[in-house]
Amino acid sequence: MNAHDGMYIGGEWRPAAGADTIAVVNPSDEQVIALVPAGTIEDVDAAVRAARAAFPAWAATPPAERAARLAALRDVLVARKDEIAGTVTAELGSPLKFSQAVHVGAPIAVAGSYADLAASYAFEEKIGNSTVYLEPVGVVGAITPWNYPLHQIVAKVAPALAAGCTVVLKPAEDTPLTAQLFAEAVHEAGVPAGVFNLVTGLGPVAGQALAEHEGVDLVSFTGSTAVGRQIGATAGAAVKRVALELGGKSANVILPSADLAKAVNVGVANVMSNSGQTCSAWTRMLVHDSQYDEAVALAADAAGKYGERIGPVVNAKQRERVVGYIEKGVGEGARLVAGGPEAPREQGYFVSPTVFADVEPDMAIAQEEIFGPVLSIIRYEDEADALRIANGTVYGLAGAVWAGDEAEAVAFARRLDTGQVDINGGRFNPLAPFGGYKQSGVGRELGPHGLSEYLQTKSLQF
Repeated sequence: MNAHDGMYIGGEWRPAAGADTIAVVNPSDEQVIALVPAGTIEDVDAAVRAARAAFPAWAATPPAERAARLAALRDVLVARKDEIAGTVTAELGSPLKFSQAVHVGAPIAVAGSYADLAASYAFEEKIGNSTVYLEPVGVVGAITPWNYPLHQIVAKVAPALAAGCTVVLKPAEDTPLTAQLFAEAVHEAGVPAGVFNLVTGLGPVAGQALAEHEGVDLVSFTGSTAVGRQIGATAGAAVKRVALELGGKSANVILPSADLAKAVNVGVANVMSNSGQTCSAWTRMLVHDSQYDEAVALAADAAGKYGERIGPVVNAKQRERVVGYIEKGVGEGARLVAGGPEAPREQGYFVSPTVFADVEPDMAIAQEEIFGPVLSIIRYEDEADALRIANGTVYGLAGAVWAGDEAEAVAFARRLDTGQVDINGGRFNPLAPFGGYKQSGVGRELGPHGLSEYLQTKSLQF
């Protein structure tokens, strides 16, 4: 595939400071499809300097004009959606239809939402004898993961630009081609030079340099809780703002009054989506004792239908990680009812859709984020027991509650220690805040709450 051999800095593609490259591998067939430059500290410094220089003018640009640039960006993404979807499929392994609908469709909606918000957001307000102004934070260092490569970029870059910030993006090394296409789209949309900059590279080098750079005012990171802790510590030492969207081990709580078949089938689909590589996936299914055996049978049957429908995980290391957890689950005494550690294909980083029954809440597979197509089904005795189990991890990113009566589901959901809960299969809302409680992160993405992460407050008294 075509790839740029430089960095997008200051409105142009510039040669990388170093000669090292990163191989981009198609996880479906394990073939190298492109080489991209491995960014250095010098590349990051050049990008931050460009963003710093562009900040005053962009911050002073009227919100309506910033909205127009974001609307143009959305339109370019729409025009190039098939090309972008094909690229996501090539470097992530996602089935093409899923890439088109989710990996590209969702970020287009998010980009459009910020075009609208930039034009309508109240950047100032009167409070008594004060005028309060919401002003852009400054230069944003955005570090994004590979699991939703375009969505995670848009969820950070669009609100930052809407707020009047400038951005340096360091995308995941597994999916840099999608980021390069996004940079092309930004350029085509007429975003001024230096407002958006791209440096490809490895996390411990380019990512760390970006998080540590004194010219960066806010670091927005999505990824593992372990790396999030490091970034938080680095930012804290410099009294620098952070937005961290981290891990999850979300509970799918099926109350006895729910439509069991629907709840189980949707729950399995949620876990298998994107080959299980979703931080908000409902990887723990909680079922009442009286319905447990039926739910296990339904889940095993549903998982069996995904064998040829899901793509691979992103790389060999991730496959080893997921298979290791499956083996650990067997060793802990959980009962395999679908899938297992055996490779379903000879080539590619595929993992069998796997379902465990008889999972105890304290098992590793019920406590730790696996990031693969693995579901744990846990029984509970009553609502108090279900709540204890659901809240019994260090995470609190997402979840689901099913009940025959919506009010019953809402009452239970209000007691969950988690940032977002779907009620009876609620639909994705690009304007709703997304983010976690506890060790699932700090801050929110999407909608007006996501925009506010990139603003700081100034009050004038009269």
